[in-house]
Formats: sequence, structure tokens, C-alpha cells
Amino acid sequence: MSKKSVNAAADDLLSQPESFESAMAELEALVDGMDEQGLGLDQLVKDYKRGALLVKYCRDRLQQVREEVKQIEAGLASDAGGDPS
Repeated sequence: MSKKSVNAAADDLLSQPESFESAMAELEALVDGMDEQGLGLDQLVKDYKRGALLVKYCRDRLQQVREEVKQIEAGLASDAGGDPS
């Protein structure tokens, strides 16, 4: 594999997903592919690394959304005079 091909493969491995939903879909596809017999060790490791990146992306995104929801709820509570219900 040429140096350019190696760099392109590394870029693909590290590229950020477009959205939470696309990350989940890609993760599901990776898991399905890893469940199949016949993948070589190098491909399994590559898929595992990509999966780990996708899991981290999804966890980070969920945390961001949790924080946004807390801010929205805090704003609603302050608008309602402190009563969040």
C-alpha cells in the first residue's frame, strides 16, 4: 500500500460522522460485518478502531444533548418563576 493510500485509510478511520444517527447506522453495520466469518485480523482491528471512535462520538454527542436539555429546562424553570412543573 502506498503512503498516500495509508494516509487516506487513516483519514477514513478518523473521520467524524455526519450525525448521531449516521454514527449509529455505521456502528451497526460494523458490528454486523464483524459477526460474519472470514474477515481477516487486520480488517477486524480496523473495524474495532472505527467502532471505538463511533462509540466515543455517540457518547460525547449524547452528553452535549443532555447539557442542552438541562439548559432549556433551567430556562423554562426561571421563566415560570422557578417551578419546573
